[in-house]
Formats: sequence, structure tokens, C-alpha cells
Amino acid sequence: MVVLNEIIVIGAGIGGLATALSLRKRNINVRVIEQAEKLLDVGAGVQISANGFRVLSALGVGAKIFTCAVQARSVELIDHKTSQKVCVLNLEKFNKSLEHFFLHRADLINVLFDACVKSGVLFSFGERVLSVSNDHKPEIVTSSGYYFPSLVVCADGVNSIGRTSLLGPVAPYFTGYVAWRALIPNTTDHADVARIYMGPKKHVVSYPIRDRSLLNLVLIEERNSWTKESWSHKGDAENLRESFCGFNFGIGDLLSQVQEPYLWGLFRHPVAEKWYADGIVLLGDAAHPTLPFMAQGANLALEDAWILARCLSEASMPEKGMQNYQEKRKRRVERIISVAESNAWKYHLSFPPLKWAAHKSMWAMSKVVPNRMVSHFDWIYRYDVTLEG
Repeated sequence: MVVLNEIIVIGAGIGGLATALSLRKRNINVRVIEQAEKLLDVGAGVQISANGFRVLSALGVGAKIFTCAVQARSVELIDHKTSQKVCVLNLEKFNKSLEHFFLHRADLINVLFDACVKSGVLFSFGERVLSVSNDHKPEIVTSSGYYFPSLVVCADGVNSIGRTSLLGPVAPYFTGYVAWRALIPNTTDHADVARIYMGPKKHVVSYPIRDRSLLNLVLIEERNSWTKESWSHKGDAENLRESFCGFNFGIGDLLSQVQEPYLWGLFRHPVAEKWYADGIVLLGDAAHPTLPFMAQGANLALEDAWILARCLSEASMPEKGMQNYQEKRKRRVERIISVAESNAWKYHLSFPPLKWAAHKSMWAMSKVVPNRMVSHFDWIYRYDVTLEG
């Protein structure tokens, strides 16, 4: 087993905090560097499926998730105009052993942060990382000084400074989709379900969070022109309502409550060819940016965190641990990202005969073989990374 001095994790997001906690569980000293002055109550809803929840449980915070999340009962696919339920995937009935949660991203961050502090993780807030280099030994230059750790974990997202350091600049391409997001009061007594309203070239997702007091809205539409790739880019509420005015009155009522939506372009970044080099390793979106159409971004980061910590703790040398981590993760990640990339169009059918046939087919399958529809992605949700050999 390799003996590591302090490991530095860049980024106090879900992946970064989960990695820090996983490393501390293995008695490795960790410091997290975060450019924000403190953890903020920002972001929106996030879905944690069973594969991600297994990691949280193994890290000792599973019980906390039950106290701050809404457990999903089903997924409903709904026609955008008639409000007719095309298909209902009953998670309670057919996936009893597979927990699926809706929660605010900030609530998950706080759960992980509290556990990190209790386990002895050190934090440096308000430090912006200026550069990461690996000339003989990892070196981090921040707005406050220098660090020379034994290893650097870059969990700093799609615009990772570590990814650029390892791979150089790689231009993404615009997928043709933009996403709106908003939080509104749950005044409609929305059930504990994810509702997907399917319309021509656009769809709407809604689900409750924060003890059902809020609704998380995600609205995807196809566009020829792109917008900024940043989930903190503010959009215009009137433009949002105009874009989705063809949806039923129920959606119109929800959108009438939106005051401050956010808008970002969805870009496809390639999965990094190599995730590590000379004491620097990428994790989560820094290694494999993921489109939101399977709600797996946070879950993949949790899986990464568990495997990376285990591989580093068991390897004879850090380089071998990082190599094992990539080998165990890359194929699964690429498969899930491929499925996510090809999933959105199924909600956006605009040619009436094709839409009618597809909706009738989904309706029939949900009635005749409902368990088959629910189990279609068992290879994602039933996977238990904590048992990975």
C-alpha cells in the first residue's frame, strides 16, 4: 500500500466532497480548496439514484439523505398538450430495492461537508486556483499561495483547470439543446414523482424538493443558436414563458410563478482520453462531462469518488492507483454518457404519426410489461460500486 501525505482536492462540489470523505475513511489526509468564500445555498434540484445512494450509504451519510430528500415514487411521461399520461414507471412497485431521491444540491453539499469536517478534512475557502502543474511533483498556485501535495484530485467541473493542464484546450460542440432551470413554490401539491411533459422539440421536467416546499423545473428546448455554457447564467422569465406557451395550462401555471430562471447551452465535451498524469487526477465532470438526460452526473461523480479513494489506498504506487481508477471507470462512464446523449430526442417527437405511434407503444408496454420498462436501465441503477473488486 502506498503511503500518501496530504492529498488536495480542488472543488467543494458533490464529487470533491465525496472524494475527500472517501479518502478520510481510509485515513488519508485531505485538504479541499474551494474558490467560494463559503458554501452557498445555490443550485437547484439533483436526482440521486440507487447507484449513487449506495456510495452515500457506504460513506455513512445515507440516513441524512432520508431526512433532507424526497423519495421518488414514480416517473410519469405526459403529453404536453392533453396532459394525458403516456406512461407511468412505478418505482415503488417494481423497484422497491432501488432508492431514488430528489433533493436540493445545496442540501446534499451540506450533508457531505458536515461529514467531511467531522472526519478531519481540512478546507481552504476563498482560494482561486490559478494553475496546476506536475513538473516532477504536483504544484498548485492559488490566489493565496502555493501547495505541494503528494497528489491533486481535480473535481472542479467541466471547465477544470486540471483538465486543461493535462489535456490542453479541447473545444466542445453545441448539442442543439439549451436548458432552463427554476425553483418555484410547490403550490400545486405536486406528488413525489418526476413528471416529464413531452412536446415537439422540447420537454419539461418537474419534481418536488426540500420537504416538498419547492418544485424543481428543468426545461429543455432545441435551438439552432447556442447560449453560454454556465448554469449560473440568468435567463429572462418572459422569454421562458413564450418558449413553452404551447404546453398545457398546468405548465403555464407553473411557469407563471417563475421569477428568476437560469439558462445554459448544453455542450458535448469528449471524455478525457487519459484521466491522470504525474500526481494529477481528474474526477467527475472534469474527466467526463455528462449531459443531463439520464440525471447521472452527480451519481457518476459519487461512484468516481469511491473507486478513486479505494484504488489509491490499495495501490503500491499512486500512478498505479490512478491507472486502476481509470480502467475501472472509463468504460461504464462512456456507456452512460452515450445513452444520455441519445435520450433527449425521445421526448421531442414532432412528426404527428411518429409521435402517436411512439406514445401508443410506450402506453402499451407500461400496461403489458411495466416491469420491463422500469428494469431497462438496471445496469445503471443496480450497479454497486462499493462491491467493485
